Amino acid sequence: MSAPIPQNEAKRLKVLWQYEVLDTVPEELFDDLTELAGRICEAPIALISLVDEKRQWFKSRVGTTLSETSRDISFCAHAIAQSDLFIVPDALLDERFAHSPLVTTDPKIRFYAGAPLITPDGHALGTLCVIDKVPRELRLEQKQALRILARHVVSQLELRRRSRELGAARQEGAEYVAELEKLRDGLAKARRELARCKAAKRPAARPKPKSSRK
Repeated sequence: MSAPIPQNEAKRLKVLWQYEVLDTVPEELFDDLTELAGRICEAPIALISLVDEKRQWFKSRVGTTLSETSRDISFCAHAIAQSDLFIVPDALLDERFAHSPLVTTDPKIRFYAGAPLITPDGHALGTLCVIDKVPRELRLEQKQALRILARHVVSQLELRRRSRELGAARQEGAEYVAELEKLRDGLAKARRELARCKAAKRPAARPKPKSSRK
């Protein structure tokens, strides 16, 4: 069963694309957070998943070789519609997922818990999720840890975006200064040319008449 489309979907996608993180190379910091989530939650699979228009793409993954899946079979597409953890204790007993190829074939998901990655302006980009192949639950401390780690993922995405924007602003500023210097040089050259033209058009000074005194 496909997940409902969020009411703010158009804006959510626009914000997601502004982060310029889709299809980027793995980064150690994100991989560390993913591995930590898996260890704390005692789950063999952990993912940082970003939900695009038609797919979920994994910025980081532990325990699977999948890099993305279709959105219409995605657990994370359901999770981004939540404001808190989205937990499926046993996917085979949940009519939304019982016939999903992610459940009936590899990776044979039975348990899923995802914390939405919510930006400061309230848009869910994806999830930090943990997956198991047996039905189970999370303990209270594991749930809280997953929430905290999800906030750290968002903080790193924010830092990444702001660093890129700052770099772009610095580059734009440097280009502006260079252009301003060109304009100043051009103005100075024009002034010199104008001064030379005025000097060339100025009539020569008449010689003073000699004194007639004897």
